[in-house]
Amino acid sequence: MPTLFIVFGFRFMFYSNDHTPIHVHVIKGDAEARFQVQPDVILLDNKGLKLSEVKLAESLVEENKEMIIERWKAFFADKK
Repeated sequence: MPTLFIVFGFRFMFYSNDHTPIHVHVIKGDAEARFQVQPDVILLDNKGLKLSEVKLAESLVEENKEMIIERWKAFFADKK
């Protein structure tokens, strides 16, 4: 489960068995949201994050979109 970065108590990560579309999991405590990253950042599901936390997490995903895509491609290229 590679962690991409941690900021404001949010952990942005992939699961090692993830699948396309490119997406990122955002975990804070026992809550988790999942965002599609490409082609657009879209909230796919939310299990327990407050609306304000979802908005903050979404903006952080948007700001780090290119890095997330690069890390996804590098990590999952090794899994083929």
